[in-house]
Amino acid sequence: MRYSLLDIAAVGRDEKPADALHGAVPLARAAERSGYHRVWYAEHHNMPQIASAATSVVIAHVAAHTEHIRLGAGGVMLPNHSPLVIAEQFGTLAALHPDRIDLGLGRAPGSDQNTMRALRRTPQSADTFPQDVLELQGFLSGETRIPGVHATPGDGSNVPLYILGSSLFGAQLAAALGLPYAFASHFAPAALLSAIEVYRSEYQPSERHPEPYLIVAANLIASPDEQDALVQHQAALRWRARRFIAPGANLTEQQIDELLDSPSGAQVRGMMRYTAVGTPEQVQAQLAQFAQQTGADELMLAPAATRRAERIRAVELVPSPEPAAAVAVN
Repeated sequence: MRYSLLDIAAVGRDEKPADALHGAVPLARAAERSGYHRVWYAEHHNMPQIASAATSVVIAHVAAHTEHIRLGAGGVMLPNHSPLVIAEQFGTLAALHPDRIDLGLGRAPGSDQNTMRALRRTPQSADTFPQDVLELQGFLSGETRIPGVHATPGDGSNVPLYILGSSLFGAQLAAALGLPYAFASHFAPAALLSAIEVYRSEYQPSERHPEPYLIVAANLIASPDEQDALVQHQAALRWRARRFIAPGANLTEQQIDELLDSPSGAQVRGMMRYTAVGTPEQVQAQLAQFAQQTGADELMLAPAATRRAERIRAVELVPSPEPAAAVAVN
């Protein structure tokens, strides 16, 4: 079992996006020290609390300030972009940081309908996602599907591709293409077990991946003191309630807690169903159980505390059971 890290460059209260982006480096360094295999950054748009919209730029910055940990997108929402441009961006990263760059691909807009239009994307854009993945794969493998068009840089770089998803669609596509699959169970847990079953049962071996490779995500909250971890967990629930149930509302903590006790709040709690919370020993036991339940090859941990120092500390307290230097690169 190996651990990896998902970072959205969360913008805290009274912070600017620049604070969050600079804060991505110490978090990645903590993951590197703790033997984590990789750090991924997620593409979201028009979300003031998330600063990782330009994933390739964030990856370049963090790669320049770390030594060996793998870095990638978790993920790029491919229908927002042309496959050629993404191949060039990640081909550039791979040229600058050999054997350290990953590319996870999703098909969601990463935001709301108005933002989707601002991205020059239509509701039908997602329909071409499978073809876009194949086109991108061709640019990166050196076997372009568009005669006379090559990605420079990128051509022949073979940047590893991963399909991301929170439904059966992504599982089916990853299985059909013989690619690794990462499920977003840290915020959309409902279809996790069904997607795993589909992915494994329908998997078509590929030259690079003769066996399926499964990554599942879980939230991470750890502290030397169990009660402090529970306080951090409640703060994380409140953050999500403010974001999803009452955006822009100036509510007290008591009012937010009342919302969390409502049916809408139950949905927020459900989003965090897969959360390891407690002391380091408790968290490691919970993660081991989650890995056994899912049969995952890798756990992608999303630090969920609302304060950056607490997120960094959680990663330091929960090292990977199998340090990155001891496992083969995927």
